[in-house]
Amino acid sequence: MSEPTELSAGTHAKPSSSVLVFANRRWRVRRPKPFVLVIEGEEGDSEDGAIAAPSDYLHDKLLLPEWRETFYQLVDATGLVVCLNVHTQHPTYRDVRGRSSKGRLSQGEYYHHDGCTGPVKPRFVEIRCPIQPQTRGVATAVAPHHDVVKAMVQVLPANLAATPALAAQNMSPAALSQMNDAALDQLQGLITRTVRKKLNAEGARAYFRQVDVAANAYFEPWALGESRIIANANRGVTMQHRRAYQSLHTGGVANGHLVKRWPNEELLLPGQVVDQALIAALCSEEGDEGCYLGPH
Repeated sequence: MSEPTELSAGTHAKPSSSVLVFANRRWRVRRPKPFVLVIEGEEGDSEDGAIAAPSDYLHDKLLLPEWRETFYQLVDATGLVVCLNVHTQHPTYRDVRGRSSKGRLSQGEYYHHDGCTGPVKPRFVEIRCPIQPQTRGVATAVAPHHDVVKAMVQVLPANLAATPALAAQNMSPAALSQMNDAALDQLQGLITRTVRKKLNAEGARAYFRQVDVAANAYFEPWALGESRIIANANRGVTMQHRRAYQSLHTGGVANGHLVKRWPNEELLLPGQVVDQALIAALCSEEGDEGCYLGPH
């Protein structure tokens, strides 16, 4: 990498940059994709340059009340912010629900926003791979919403595009470029339901692997102690994510678990109160087939 370049929290890091200045500290960063910022840890952890023992720098530094909204704006402007080597047992995390089977895709294997059926969507979703004995072998693909839908159209088999539900849709590049989020959601729902109906589980997984590539998705292997804060519904770069098997899914393979939360709605500042009805609705939606396959 090039010589360290200081960057403000409100700007995008260039691919050659190696230092982000944020919260009065200097952070080692890299940009594997234009919409991804990976924070590896704090620069100069020790005099000899060695990396310090893992700590909860996410809560103790980046998400302190005085910096929290600025950090959120960084996620808004970036799309996906990855924090590596974070040791935390913060009580706001819950286990990710849903499991995949050999005979049918789970709902989380389709690209989606969290909260897609309700009137209010979380600003971000944070998905985390805790420190645990078993590593995580299943990827989580993340890509910008528009790029995902464009890729779904691009790699859609001709026989599926010719089905009545899709043949009536204008899926030209020009039309896609003019679609707002609601129109993209509607088209995406139609394609997802068609793929689910016409392809078997592994055929559908193969299709979405092609979508991952065409959308230039980020699906790096999970590291223990890694958190991914994904822009879910905001004023910036809106992303989608999915559980992504990169090879034949046969089941019965030991696999590390993930946890999640909605930081903007659950990690509150002093004086704020959790909207329990919203959180309950979002939690119940995770097991609702309509979340990913319904008419948005």
